[in-house]
This record gives sequence, structure tokens and C-alpha cells, in this order.
Amino acid sequence: MNLKHSKQRDSIMEFLSGRKDHPTADMVYMGVRQSFPNISLGTVYRNLTLLADIGEIARIRVGDGVDHFDADTSPHYHFICKECGGVSDLEMENMDTLTEAAGKNFGGRIEGHVSYFYGQCENCCKQKMS
Repeated sequence: MNLKHSKQRDSIMEFLSGRKDHPTADMVYMGVRQSFPNISLGTVYRNLTLLADIGEIARIRVGDGVDHFDADTSPHYHFICKECGGVSDLEMENMDTLTEAAGKNFGGRIEGHVSYFYGQCENCCKQKMS
């Protein structure tokens, strides 16, 4: 899809790039406002939706009622902290092997999978120890 160039959209992509914390739209809005003080929350939502719809970013729903966004659209797993609600990438190997194995006796075509791991993040564990 050919999109008209947008400095605001570029700023949203720049904000998301390299992040591993999977911010919500509100977090993106607060971050992008530093570069574009007059940007509206609606503009951020529209651009996040557009970018997710065209596959430039991933929209992640983890059951907390809000969408989280990830610039990394490659197949990977996520960890959700039950204490603070944080969402982060979880590095694991052999994801392609898992997809192939799941598809062997399925008969259809698996195009991907989503899996979340739950528990307590490192920061929350440290806080409970102190």
C-alpha cells in the first residue's frame, strides 16, 4: 500500500522502533507529543490502526482491555507480568519448528501462532524480595 508521507506517522514508527515494552496508544501519544506537541490522541489512534492494518506494526491483545503495539512484526513470543501488566518480548528458539510440527497432522495451512507467557517480571520479583 502506498501511503502519503506523514511526519507524524514517521514519529510514531520511530517511537515504537527498538522498544521491547509494547506500549499502549496512550503511551505512544505521550511519547510522540514530545516531538509533535499539537498531535491529537485521535491522530495517534488512527495511525496505529492504519500501521497495524497494513502489517507495519503488530497489535497485541493480552487480555487487559487495551491494545499494545510492537514494531517487531517477526514471529516471537511475549511475556505478560501479572503484577505490573508489562508486556515484553520473550526470546525463544525453534518457533518455525513448532509451527511445522503443529501443521503436520492438521491438514490445513498454519500461517503463524500467538503464545503468551504469564508470571512476574524481573522488576516485580525484585520488589517482592526487598
